[in-house]
Amino acid sequence: MSLKVAAVQMQTGPSKDENVAAAMAMVEEAAGQGADLVCLPEYFTYLGPEERYGEVAETVDGETLSGLGDLAARYGILIHAGSLVEPSPYAGKFYNTSVLIDRAGKQHGLYRKMHLFDIDVPDEVTDQESAFTAPGEELIVVVLPEFAAGMSICFDLRFPELYRVLAAAGAQVLFVPAAFAYATGKVHWKVLLQARAIENHAYVVAADQEGDACGHPLWGHTMIIDPWGAVLAEREAGGAGVIYADIDIAEVERRREQVPVLSVRRPDLYEKPVRIENVGPETRI
Repeated sequence: MSLKVAAVQMQTGPSKDENVAAAMAMVEEAAGQGADLVCLPEYFTYLGPEERYGEVAETVDGETLSGLGDLAARYGILIHAGSLVEPSPYAGKFYNTSVLIDRAGKQHGLYRKMHLFDIDVPDEVTDQESAFTAPGEELIVVVLPEFAAGMSICFDLRFPELYRVLAAAGAQVLFVPAAFAYATGKVHWKVLLQARAIENHAYVVAADQEGDACGHPLWGHTMIIDPWGAVLAEREAGGAGVIYADIDIAEVERRREQVPVLSVRRPDLYEKPVRIENVGPETRI
């Protein structure tokens, strides 16, 4: 199954109306270029002070995702809806939520970001996503007629075990919508994305944010990577825009047959305790 994939890079800001209009326009632009699948970045509806989350939060049956569903049905395309702020049952907390929309406009694979961006790199970037966001609790693979999709969001990228589980469950395309920090993105973004592709012999589609509306600069560099780790498309120029690449799902199975990392795994051993040998008083673990 060959598909034309579009990944949208945005400069989302504090105006939800403007952000949603920009996202819709770029989805239509990509559809006009013949894209079969259009992918949006993390927090595509709003980037700004977390104190406004209650104002901008929206359920998955709300106006924004319903509007994307209408576009998907109108153009007969798939849309990976990056992520948006969703209300949660926890006081003062919200979900960071993603869905995949099929060609008929129907939603699948509701995924809530499970690894939250709580980091402190002195003089570079400090954030605590968990102060306003509740973590998700469920891993998701969506089996479409065209391919099987593994769902993830941004900081999840640093947890290879998540992607291994998704690939072992059949995922052939891994989505990584992001608002990746500039400080860490300039050294980690590309290598982590390529690692996830190579480890699992899967396509990786990573639509990213650029700008500084969330309080620290964001890296951008939206990418599409093949199952051998080759970069098929990358937005190296700054600013909002759309990149395109053709992907062939048969390539996933070809590479998995050549280097069968999934079938020769030993998960029964990974759950066993690790034997630790301390050799001498100077050894530290």
